Amino acid sequence: PMLGIKLQWVTEITHVADKQFFVDEQRYGPYAFWHHKHFLKEIPGGVEMEDIVHYKVPMGFLGRLAHPFLVKPKLEEIFKFREQKLIELFGEWKVNQ
Repeated sequence: PMLGIKLQWVTEITHVADKQFFVDEQRYGPYAFWHHKHFLKEIPGGVEMEDIVHYKVPMGFLGRLAHPFLVKPKLEEIFKFREQKLIELFGEWKVNQ
């Protein structure tokens, strides 16, 4: 939810390269544009995941004005939640292991 308002968000997986990357793109949701690449790389002891996200907030100037206060913190919260969930499910790997 954003400001207590539940948002509907539909993304579509548009590109997949097995064990290398996949891309999801918003079809319906809170952004004017959303393109999210997930790169996967096997490393000793696990898998490294890198995200590259391109997005555009809606509502022009007002959206850009709200970005640092509403949108960016919400995105950070979403990705932090995902990180914690992945650690919970698969364990944590540290660089110095």
